[in-house]
Amino acid sequence: MVFNSAHRGARSLAPENTLAAIEKGFHLGAHLWETDISVTRDGALVLFHDNTLERTTDALTRFPGRKSYAISDFTLDELRQLDAGSWFVRTDPFDQIKSGAVSQEEAASFRGLTIPTLQEGLAFTASKNWPVNLEIKTLLGSAVGFPVVEKALSEVRQSGLAPELIFFSSFDHSLLDEIKEKAPEFDVQALIGDTGGPKNNWGDLAYDTYNANQDLITPDELRDIVAKGKRVNLWTVNDPARMKAFIEAGVTTLITDFPHILKTILTAV
Repeated sequence: MVFNSAHRGARSLAPENTLAAIEKGFHLGAHLWETDISVTRDGALVLFHDNTLERTTDALTRFPGRKSYAISDFTLDELRQLDAGSWFVRTDPFDQIKSGAVSQEEAASFRGLTIPTLQEGLAFTASKNWPVNLEIKTLLGSAVGFPVVEKALSEVRQSGLAPELIFFSSFDHSLLDEIKEKAPEFDVQALIGDTGGPKNNWGDLAYDTYNANQDLITPDELRDIVAKGKRVNLWTVNDPARMKAFIEAGVTTLITDFPHILKTILTAV
């Protein structure tokens, strides 16, 4: 079975990493969803991808003149004041408003959406008994040294979610090793192939599961890794032809911005 993972929620159809995108991914039939854990200045865990706030919030106008717009330099209270939805309506990043896949009425409802906390995301996924892949972002700036693994494990356990519904991933493999040591009941997935690199670095294949950059792998290369007994999840696969090729090559999970398209393909396989 190939699993369908909604990347940052169904981010082609709603603002990424908002509760609206997460809910959309669930209702579109994704088997699980993927999100990003970032740390605020006051040690809260929130669902946010970028290191800085400019792309997907109105931080520049809400807090003009700040020396830094790194998420780690903002408190949770400050983040709660930001609009994390209007940028999607303004930029239509996947042309889904233009195409009519997102109605004008629905698009208008995205204005004013806020950055959710990890606790809020876990509460939703617990209510649906729906698995989630939690990517712990590499700690930068004022967040360096923060005990993010300890905090994340605490919040996951408080959520009541069964361990089999939680997957941890990170480009910082030391964080995964810490999880394996402190909480071996959770599955960890090594992220590789960060954008800008020339290839996926599989290292010594020390992990059971790898989340690899689909732009840096061919179906034949995927077959070779799978033949070595490894599970491979690929990000971010939006092209239907690539989806089909990787399915045939033995991929475990396809992480996609278009879970509804992948669902149609998987149904036909």
